[in-house]
Amino acid sequence: MRIKNLILIVALPAVLFSCVSTKKYKDSQAKYDELNREYNALAKNCDSNLTALKAKGVLDDSTIGSLNNQLASLKGNNSQAMEQLQNLSVITDAQAQSIQRSLDSLGAKDSYIHNLESALARKDSMNAQLVQNLKGVIGNLNDKDINVKIDKGVIYIDISDKLLFKSGSYDVTDQAKAVLGKVALVLKNQPDIEFMVEGHTDNKPFERGLLLDNWDLSVKRATSVVRILQNKYGLDATRISASGRGEYLPIASNATEEGRAANRRTRIIILPQLDQFFKLLQKK
Repeated sequence: MRIKNLILIVALPAVLFSCVSTKKYKDSQAKYDELNREYNALAKNCDSNLTALKAKGVLDDSTIGSLNNQLASLKGNNSQAMEQLQNLSVITDAQAQSIQRSLDSLGAKDSYIHNLESALARKDSMNAQLVQNLKGVIGNLNDKDINVKIDKGVIYIDISDKLLFKSGSYDVTDQAKAVLGKVALVLKNQPDIEFMVEGHTDNKPFERGLLLDNWDLSVKRATSVVRILQNKYGLDATRISASGRGEYLPIASNATEEGRAANRRTRIIILPQLDQFFKLLQKK
């Protein structure tokens, strides 16, 4: 009887230790699985966002900021999980190395995003300089007649139809030719960019001669401006495209005369060049 009691006393700590270790292991393993699922989901989301940036060529500051936040959170969670699980001795060295490799991979993505941010900053700086040059040559004009701005990495030059054309006409006025000459002077010094000329109208029905509607009028106005830039000022035609948007992209309400006047405009769009951007990305 005393031998049985002795055996029981000796065996009991081992049994209790085994129970405690098993429970601790299961709890830690569950925590590991939860963090690993979170890691995989966030990593997948990060990859999807990067793919979208590459496909669209739109490098939005808020998107990049969101990716940076995800990476920081991801690193913190996985570093903490690895440290906790190693302390509890519930993962193997191979598992710890796997987590470390994942963190290293995320570090590479983090570096890539920082490179994107740096290239974006340089591109924005170049665009800002171009806008300043444009405003410098046409700065004596009324802001209501001409406006230069940057929106999401694209430069827009809006010129009112009052300045460019007579009512219902697509013949460029002499005053407008002088303005286009100043714009052309700046554009000719940027041989690596392309641009589009868009015609816009208000929503009042239009029909005159061979022109059937506002679509026709907007296209003819765009091509008239393109011909001036090409034939009079020598811009390379392979860098220019013309389009008409009719009444379907207003910037103001057509319910008032002031709004309709704002909508009747010609827009020169300086297009972002993705190959030039990625050259910036490669620079160290």
